[in-house]
Amino acid sequence: MCRWLVSAVVLCLLATGCGTVARNETSPSPQNDQRVRAQQTAPRKEVISNPKKVAAHLESLAKHVPGVKSAHCVVFQNTAIVGINVDGKLERAEVGTIKYAVAEAFRKDKYGINAVVTADIDLSNRLREMRNDFQRGRPIAGFAEELADIIGRIVPQMPRDTKPRNTEPDTRTGTKINKSL
Repeated sequence: MCRWLVSAVVLCLLATGCGTVARNETSPSPQNDQRVRAQQTAPRKEVISNPKKVAAHLESLAKHVPGVKSAHCVVFQNTAIVGINVDGKLERAEVGTIKYAVAEAFRKDKYGINAVVTADIDLSNRLREMRNDFQRGRPIAGFAEELADIIGRIVPQMPRDTKPRNTEPDTRTGTKINKSL
């Protein structure tokens, strides 16, 4: 009796496993796919073969945007970074509008499409100094110096990480000398 019950259960399981209903279009075929498809429309990043010429070109584009006093561009490998100088009395929203206008001007340019635009005065000045170093034939040293300066400003200084200065009186002059420097 037990064998008949076990064999009946196994037979029922096999029968239900094989009894799947055939569905139409179990996987959609590409010919019958009615969904909307979009093509890639963004231009490809242009290879920069002459960085000095591209930097001058992008600076010129940025300078022609109303509200931009001056522009400084550094091209490193295949990326351009453009710093713009605007009037210091402008509101943040106005500066953002000018920066957006520069980005719009770059959008139509094959070299400017992937450029980075900043209106930060400190970064713009550092970009100018880097560009000057590049023109003087010091690309690596100039880049390293400015990068160190930028990082030095970004890294926060925590008060608990400071150490009190050791001051000891100078026996010769009677003034205090800072030994920690």
